[in-house]
Formats: sequence, structure tokens, C-alpha cells
Amino acid sequence: MSNHGAVACGHPATAAAVEEILSDGGNAFDAVLAGLAASCVAEPIFSSLAGGGFLLARPADGSATVYDFFVDTPGRRRPAEETSFYPIHADFGTATQEFHIGLGSAATPGQIKGLFRVHKDLGSVPLKRILEPAIRLAREGVVLRPVDAYLIEVVSPILVAEAEARALYTKDDGALITTGDRQRQPNLADSFEALLREGEDLLYGGGDLGRLLLEGCADQGGHLTQEDLSGYDVKCRQPIARRYRDAEILTNPPPSAGGILIGFALELLSSMEAETQDEGARLTSLGRVMALTNRARMQTALDQNLNVEGEAARRLYAPDLLARYRAEVAAAPRADRGTTHISVVDAEGNVAAMSLSNGEGCGHILPGTGVMLNNMLGEEDLNPGGMSGWQEGCRMSSMMAPTVATRGDGSLIGLGSGGSNRIRTAILQVLINLIDRGLPLREAVEAPRLHVEGGVANLEGGLEAPDVAGMGDLVTRALNWPEHNLFFGGVHSVHRAANGALSAAGDPRRGGAARVL
Repeated sequence: MSNHGAVACGHPATAAAVEEILSDGGNAFDAVLAGLAASCVAEPIFSSLAGGGFLLARPADGSATVYDFFVDTPGRRRPAEETSFYPIHADFGTATQEFHIGLGSAATPGQIKGLFRVHKDLGSVPLKRILEPAIRLAREGVVLRPVDAYLIEVVSPILVAEAEARALYTKDDGALITTGDRQRQPNLADSFEALLREGEDLLYGGGDLGRLLLEGCADQGGHLTQEDLSGYDVKCRQPIARRYRDAEILTNPPPSAGGILIGFALELLSSMEAETQDEGARLTSLGRVMALTNRARMQTALDQNLNVEGEAARRLYAPDLLARYRAEVAAAPRADRGTTHISVVDAEGNVAAMSLSNGEGCGHILPGTGVMLNNMLGEEDLNPGGMSGWQEGCRMSSMMAPTVATRGDGSLIGLGSGGSNRIRTAILQVLINLIDRGLPLREAVEAPRLHVEGGVANLEGGLEAPDVAGMGDLVTRALNWPEHNLFFGGVHSVHRAANGALSAAGDPRRGGAARVL
């Protein structure tokens, strides 16, 4: 039995910051904010003070709120010829992915606003105490692990695009920093200390961070203006609630797409008796559900309706549409990015599931601050209609889907993932592994995964080959990945049993760390 809580996240240093605050008497929400700050230091490609994210907060009383502090699109678009916006390619080894960077890819940041709003509503210890681990970590430095070095290599075209970033991610001889090197970020430590002095005005109300951002955008082809910063606010939303087997699943609602698509896939799966299928048949059915979910996303014009109140759920969960897609699942032979996540549960049963993203970063660090701007306007997954087709002045959609599940016996699960468009399929499979297959938490997280998209069934090393033909006409071929890979997400999960016992599992695909204290 634990006296304090449990955490699962993307880096041991992030976990240590969470543990420090839990041990000091903070609740799960204090602790997850310490994790947010530490992740900016230990996981700087995934998390930044100039990024955004979501917190699904479920206090012990059973109420739940999603704090949406994801990015906004700029209020007005500069002409393309005035904009710094260009492609790079990230090489994952088995596949490549195109991203766009430059200041023209930066959207209005939300992470600082989220930090202050969540602390105001749910915090129980001073913010100065919450930020202490991150400040100390930034000054002392973080020793790079193999997974960190691999990620730096994958997105290196971004990290060497401009001088200030290049200085942070390369050595004196120009080579990339790598495993065993210590990365210190004293400028970022100074930025955290400035936040404690000036509050959120440091970015949004005329402070130095905001001034540097606006000067950079004006001079180097960005869209953001003071009106974008002044007009930004955190949105508090009711989570989507869906029943699956004996569990109530709470997840991220529109205007983000990930949660509502997870809910749709669970609706289709609920008509299947998982225990009657062998492994090959299970994977074939799961692949078919993934393909049909992709089709439903397109058929309902989901992405074009995410900002219309209630419209996305009305379309996707329409009874006739669900019935038709369930029939397609039943007829199938039995034989269609950069993010990190922090899950925390405390001894009282408060659960915090927080997903954070900076895209991969736009390559531009605000001078002297250690803060890299996001590249959310350059994310294909967030802009399926095209890189120049974003709507002005609105909250962007995301695949991020922090999730909390309550089982029939009263046990609680908090989870979420990074991984771009693989987020929803990664979370879906961990839920299935826990609820349908009865796997222990660590096995549920580490089990090999399937991802279906763009006509390809991606099979992670260790999976039995499914019947691709049985997945339907939307799947034409299989791509085998020889080993576990961060391509398939990074699901970090915590569990509180009905008797109060705590457990945690970090996903090794993304260097996951877990602690129970």
C-alpha cells in the first residue's frame, strides 16, 4: 500500500519531480504540474513553455474536467510570401514523416496559461515549490539516454535549423549531442524564475517572453500578434463519457479528435466477444475497426465539425451510423506526433492525466530564454485539409487524448500517449489489453501494437500476422516493424485498485518511467 501516489511518464527526471511534490504533501494536480515543468527540461522536443496540452482532472469525488490549454491558430494569416514555413523529413528508420517548421508554423502557446489555471483551481502547494525541481534540473543538466539520442537524431533537421537551437543540441565540433552527454539549460531555468516573478504576463501581458516572440514573428515570418497572446484563454470542458464492458471511459472531447475517435472504436468493439477470438482473429478485427474508424472520420467530415458545439458527437455517434459500422465489423472474416504524457494518482484517489506537445518545435528558440516555439501549424495530422488551410482564430484540434477509466469494481486507470496519429490506437489497445484481455498494467502497456492508416497495417515486432484481407478494402498491405518503436506511441499509465493499492507503467517505446511511492 502506498502513502503518497504513483506516476508514469516519459522520463525518470519528470517522474522524480512528480515524486518530490507528492512526497512533500502535494496532491496529484500539484504533482502533475511539477511534471509539466520538468518535462520542458528533460523532454524538450516534446514539451515546451511555448507548446500546449490537456489535463483530464478527476478528483477523488468523481467529478471530472478537461483543461484545454492547447494552441490557438493566429487571428490572421500573413501572405505566404512573407512567411517562414518549410518542410523537413523525420526518419524513423522503417518510415519517414514530413513536418513543416519556421516561425510561420507557430501557433499561440497555451502551456503557461494552463500551468497557472490548473494551479489556481486545483493546486494545494505554492507554485514556487512546484517549479523548484524543474529549475534545479535545468541548471544541473540532464544526461541523455539512448532513446533521447535517437529522438534527437530523428528530428535533427529541426534542431540544427537555427543558431540558438544548434548550440543547444550540438557539441563544439558540430556533432549532435548523444548518449551520455549532459544537456544543461540555464536560460530555461531563468525563464522559470521569471515566471514566478511576473506570472503569465511574462508571455501574454507584455513581458519579455511575449516581446521576443512578437519581435521574432514580425521580423522572421511568423503570424502571431499581441492580440493572439492577449486573447488566449484556457477552456474547461466536460469529458466524453462512454461505456465499454464494465468501465466508464472519460476522454478528451472536441474540438480535439483523438478522444471522440477512441470512443467510436470502442463502440464498434463493444459488439464483439473478444474472449472467443484467437490472436490472429482478434488482430484482424481490431485492424478492421481502425480502418472503419478512419473511414467514419472522413465520411462524417469530423475534422470540419470539431469546433461546432456538439456536432462532431452527433454525427459520429448517430445510432444509424454506429449500427451500419457495427454490421461491417460483424461481417468481417474472422481468422488509416511529438507528444509526451504524464499520469499521476495520489493516495486519496485524485487522478491527473496530462498530455503535452510542442509538435516537434519550429526550430526557433526565443533568444536567451531556452524556450522553443511550437510548429503546430505545420502538423499534417492537425491540418488534414492542407498546411495553408487552417481556420483563423480558433482552438486547434489534436489527437491527444488523456483518459481516465473507472472499472466496475471501483478501480481507476489514468493513461495517455504521445505519437501523433497513433495516439488513439495506442490508447485503445492498452484499454483493450486491460479490460478485455485482463493483462497486468505493465504487460498491457508493453504488448506489441497494430496501427492501421493510409491503407497500411503497421505491425509492431512480436505480433502474430493478421489477415490483412479481412480488414476490409481500406487496408491493402502490411508493414512489419522488427522491434518496438516510438512510432507506435508511448502510453504511460497508472492504476489504483479498489483496495487503494497503486501501480504504474511507463512505456519503454518512449523511455517511459514509473514510480510508486
